[in-house]
Amino acid sequence: MSAVSAVADTAAPGYRPGRTLPLRVEAMRQLRRRRTLVVGGVLAVLPLIVLAAFQIGGTPGRENRTTFIELATASGVNFATTLLFMGTGFLLVIPVALFCGDTVASEASWSSLRYLLAAPVPRARLLARKFTVAIGFSAAAVVLLPAVGLVVGTAAYGWGDLKLPTGATLSATEAVPRLALAVLYVFLAEIVVGALAFWLSTATDAPLGAVGGAVFASIITGVLDAVTALGSLREWFPAHWQYAWADALQPQLEWGGMVQGLVLSLSYSVVLLALAFRGFATKDVVS
Repeated sequence: MSAVSAVADTAAPGYRPGRTLPLRVEAMRQLRRRRTLVVGGVLAVLPLIVLAAFQIGGTPGRENRTTFIELATASGVNFATTLLFMGTGFLLVIPVALFCGDTVASEASWSSLRYLLAAPVPRARLLARKFTVAIGFSAAAVVLLPAVGLVVGTAAYGWGDLKLPTGATLSATEAVPRLALAVLYVFLAEIVVGALAFWLSTATDAPLGAVGGAVFASIITGVLDAVTALGSLREWFPAHWQYAWADALQPQLEWGGMVQGLVLSLSYSVVLLALAFRGFATKDVVS
C-alpha cells in the first residue's frame, strides 16, 4: 500500500487537505490583530501629520537641488508623490517586514503553530496561505499611504498638475496613472523584504527577530549602496533600485531602472521563499 493510500485510509471522513485554512479565515485572523490596526492607523494619519507640518512651517524651502518634498504643496498629486518619496526606503519597509515576519513566528511564540499543523493543515499550504495574506496586507499598506495623501493633498492644495523636480509638469489625468504605476513598483520592489522576513519567520520563534532581521538587512543594503567605491557591485543590492519608480513620473516614461529593480527583487524573493518552504518542511515544530 502506498503512503498516499495509507494517509487516505487513516484520514477522518470528509477531510480534504485543500480545504484547510481558507484564505478568508486567515485574512480575518490577521485583520483583527492589534498590530494590523496600529499600522493602518499610523499610515492613515501620517499624511495629516505631514500636512500639519507644512501648514505650520509654511512652503518648503528650496535647497541646492529641487526634490519632491520642495514641491509637495503644489497640488494634491504632488503631495501624494511626496509621501511616496518619504516612505520609500524605510517607512514602507516596516509594515512589509512586520506582516511577513510576524505571521509564522507569532504562531510559534503563542505555542499554537503545532495545533495548526495537527488540524491537520499541510505545511506547504500553511506557508502559502500565510504568505499570501501577509503580502496582501503589505500591498494594502503600501497603497494606503499615497492614497490617503492624494485625498488629503487635494483637499488642502487642490487638484492640479504634477510638478517635477526637473521643471517639467504632467497633467493630473496623466500623472495619477503614472503614480499608480510607481506605487505598484514600490510594492513589488519590497517583496524581497517580505520574503526575507517570511524566511526568518519560519526559522525562529521570535517575531521581533524575524521583523528586525529584515529591517536591519534593508538598512545595511541601503548603507552599502551609498558606498560609491563598490562601483557596479551596488547594482546587486535591491536598495540601489528603490527609487527607480521616479522614472514612471518623467515626461517620457522610462522602464529600464524599474525592470532591473523588479528582476533583482523577484529573483531574490524566489530563492528566499524556496528556502522558507524547504526548511519548514523538515522543521521539528515543538511550539
